Amino acid sequence: MEPPSSSRVQKSFLKYQHVFVFLAPVLFVSGVYLFAPTGDVSGGYWFEYWWLSVFFLMGATIVNTVGISGSALFVPFLIFIFPLLAFPLEPETIVKVGLISESFGLSSSSIAFIQYGLVDRRLALTIVGGSVPFVVGGALLSFIIPEPLFHLALGGALLAASYLLFRADLGHEEPSSESDPEPATDGGSPELPNDDDKLGPAGVETDADGNVTRVDREGDNYRYTRGGYIERFANYAVGGTFQGLAGFGSGELGIISQLRTEVPVRVAIGTNHIIVATTAILASLVHVFGGGFVGGHSLSLASTPWNIVVWTVPATVTGGQIAPYVSNTLDTGTIKKGVGGLFAVIAVALFLMAASGVGLRLGLGS
Repeated sequence: MEPPSSSRVQKSFLKYQHVFVFLAPVLFVSGVYLFAPTGDVSGGYWFEYWWLSVFFLMGATIVNTVGISGSALFVPFLIFIFPLLAFPLEPETIVKVGLISESFGLSSSSIAFIQYGLVDRRLALTIVGGSVPFVVGGALLSFIIPEPLFHLALGGALLAASYLLFRADLGHEEPSSESDPEPATDGGSPELPNDDDKLGPAGVETDADGNVTRVDREGDNYRYTRGGYIERFANYAVGGTFQGLAGFGSGELGIISQLRTEVPVRVAIGTNHIIVATTAILASLVHVFGGGFVGGHSLSLASTPWNIVVWTVPATVTGGQIAPYVSNTLDTGTIKKGVGGLFAVIAVALFLMAASGVGLRLGLGS
């Protein structure tokens, strides 16, 4: 029996997703070059910041490997490092560059993780549904809460998340590929699931008791449950609020709840991509359109540094495609230490940002 046309389309898209993914930045850069409001610029304008592609490629690979927001690294980089190499950017410009770059990188990596079979879409849907009001509320609060205050709060939350991650027992997550039977290539077997619509032996099956058996594209299998909704809801509620306030926080705080409720690390990372991408887009829309309604800031395309984003967008897309392979190569302990250490570094950067903001306000006040 021939599979439905929608199944063939899905499998073909996943098989050749890298082609469609890399077409996106090509079209974006072409559109920017032809239609962006840049004024009268010379050819050297477009190549002035080519070196940013190196930093954003590394940053996108790191954040997408561990399943957190790209802005968690991009924003501190643009605040602290970029001025040393070029010139200081306005806060609204940093937001725009971060949002544009992050949206492409997250979309690229999300599709790559889906292709790899490491995304629990049912789990992601329930988390996103619960996070929406908190993301919107946080984004609206951002127009009235001083920026240093929520940078300080988010830094404290990330330090707590780093501590919880190092304390978490992740022994349950290790994939198995040796002791279990191989998934059948004819649609599955009683032991392990297989899905004809997916690449390789990938598949997922949930029994009557809610136990999930997931097989990725390489044949590694993971067993877990979707229990622990209350803890995940609490973490993603707090993280969603920070996502709206500061542009990141949902992925950084939320992934801890998945790991603590025994979702395998690689599945948690893959699933978190969908959650972070959706909440980031929602927060971005509120930031873009909400300021006009409450008297806050708004984003202007005319002031966007297009000669920067033409390099950061292709870099983040490439990093997003590399991330699943890096994640699958590293062992659980390395990922845990890397994520925990990264959270601590970001927290320190946030404390510095908060202190800088307070100092600036005091200086203006005097």
